[in-house]
Amino acid sequence: MNTARHGTPDLSGAKWRSSSYSGGNNECLELAHGVPALAPIRDSKDPAGPVIAFGQVAWRAFLAHLG
Repeated sequence: MNTARHGTPDLSGAKWRSSSYSGGNNECLELAHGVPALAPIRDSKDPAGPVIAFGQVAWRAFLAHLG
């Protein structure tokens, strides 16, 4: 993974995936896979918009809290 200026990860090659619960209506969050140590999240309605990147430990703790 390349990082851009100021340590921002390069997500140009990221594989984005929507939740299976979204029903394919393009109104949900997407998670990028294949980005080491990060869980980048974006709004599926605005794929060129901002991305929030969580550390994988924080993301797994969040998911565990939901379940």
